[in-house]
Order: sequence, then structure tokens, then C-alpha cells
Amino acid sequence: MPDAEQLPEGWEKRTSRSTGMSYYLNVHTKESQWDQPTEPAKKAGGSSGGGGSGGDAPDEVQCLHLLVKHKGSRRPSSWREDNITRTKEEAQLLLEVYRNKIVQQEATFDELARSYSDCSSARRGGDLGTFGRGQMQPPFEKAAFGLNIGQLSGIVDTDSGLHIILRKA
Repeated sequence: MPDAEQLPEGWEKRTSRSTGMSYYLNVHTKESQWDQPTEPAKKAGGSSGGGGSGGDAPDEVQCLHLLVKHKGSRRPSSWREDNITRTKEEAQLLLEVYRNKIVQQEATFDELARSYSDCSSARRGGDLGTFGRGQMQPPFEKAAFGLNIGQLSGIVDTDSGLHIILRKA
């Protein structure tokens, strides 16, 4: 049987660059979800908006991130460790320490990401480059697009692990 799924109108199946997993993109709103859609995609411009800053939301952002994986992460291994055994709580404590060092200007985001991030982007100081909507896991995307340029996020929980994000552009 061919793998060509019949998707409702307005949906595309995509593959996540970071995980290789499939997700589904609403071509009208550029919102994404992991679950296969069962109804046609909602059109942009409905009353689903979040109010706020008057529609100047960017189409793309550039972010750095520092990922700390834990044993419950989708792939609990990285370039730093073959088998990650720390708990989610331990990962959160590590990220809180890293975030405080950045806020207190005891270390730069770049330095900490290069040394401690479990993502291969560590060698670029955590730089993920520019990305648009629908390219990252939904909690990560929501946090990244919700930041102002130069703003540091709180801890963001995704299937990949826990992140802090710094928006560059």
C-alpha cells in the first residue's frame, strides 16, 4: 500500500529538520501539529487571533537555543553523551543555572551553548539560523515567535528536551 496519505484540504505533511519526524502544516495559517488532521485546514484571518501587537508578527525569526536533554527526551543521547540518564528535574535545574549566568552576565549564551547544549547547533553557539512557522516543534515555535529581538525565553519543554531560546532577529 503506498504511503501517500489522503490529507484534508489545506494540509501538507512535512518532516521536522531537528527530529526527522513527520508533522502537519496548515498551509493557510502556517500552524503545525503532530497529529494527522481529520478536517480541512482553517483559513487565516479568522477569529483565532491572539490579539496583541496589531499584526506585526514576523514570518521568520533567527534564534539561538541551548538544549538540555533528559532520559525522557525523544532521543536521550547527544554529541556530548551517548546515554543521557538525568531526570527532567535535573535538566531543568541545569538550565536555570545557565539562564541565571546569562542574565547576571557571568557567561554569554554562545559560551554556554557551545559547552553544554545537547544539540548539534552547539558548535555554532546554539544558532539555529533563520526559520519560519511550521519548522520547529509547536512549543518551541510559540516561544521563539513570542520573543522580542534580544529577549531570552524561560524554559521551554518539547519532545526533544528542555530549551532556553535567545531571539537574534
